[in-house]
Amino acid sequence: MEFCTEFDFCLPRGYLDPEGNLHRRGTMRLATAADEILPQKDPRVQANPAYLTVILLSRVIVKLGTLEVVNTKTVENMFASDLAFLQDFYRRINDDGTSRMKVSCPKCEHEFEVEEEPVGE
Repeated sequence: MEFCTEFDFCLPRGYLDPEGNLHRRGTMRLATAADEILPQKDPRVQANPAYLTVILLSRVIVKLGTLEVVNTKTVENMFASDLAFLQDFYRRINDDGTSRMKVSCPKCEHEFEVEEEPVGE
């Protein structure tokens, strides 16, 4: 079994950039200890602990659509549903080591797991 450090995702709504382009597909890498520790010193986090999520996601999202850079402004301007999706995705890949999620068929309500395809290192 190959050890994956990056995982693809697709945002439920998508990030709408200032030019009006919608970006839904992206890649998130596994977090390092530094990703979780260094933002604690940021004054924005000290003033508002909830901002930790914004900084953390901006560090681990390595690709989002055709954007050249994903930074805190990008994450700040995401729809709340996409932010919640990314927080859950971050937890799944870093805690569980997989991008699997439980889903159910909308017609028969059968529950099963699906896994988003990982990207190579």
